[in-house]
Amino acid sequence: MGITQISDAKTWETDVISSDKPVFVDFWAEWCGPCRMVGPVVEELSSMEKYEGKVNFVKVNVDQAGELASKYNVFSIPTLILLNRGEIIAQQVGAGSKETYENMIDRALEKI
Repeated sequence: MGITQISDAKTWETDVISSDKPVFVDFWAEWCGPCRMVGPVVEELSSMEKYEGKVNFVKVNVDQAGELASKYNVFSIPTLILLNRGEIIAQQVGAGSKETYENMIDRALEKI
């Protein structure tokens, strides 16, 4: 599956807002220590068979796409948001465990 890197509003519109699947978004920055800890966890989630075809995974570098971070009120990173048809259905601010993110995604998918 993999993770899509997004750095502009046009790609965001295409890959996130217009997506027919929920999208798990990791707002991060290279200089952010906790973000570097979360990165491999998001990579692992994106390659899990149980999410294949059900959830898309996206990373947004806040230094390259500050307007997207502002639009979603991302004031602390890492911030992980699950969107469905452009609407936030789950959000986690700060580093969490793989289980934390799995639970977040699983609970949100049950409601869709």
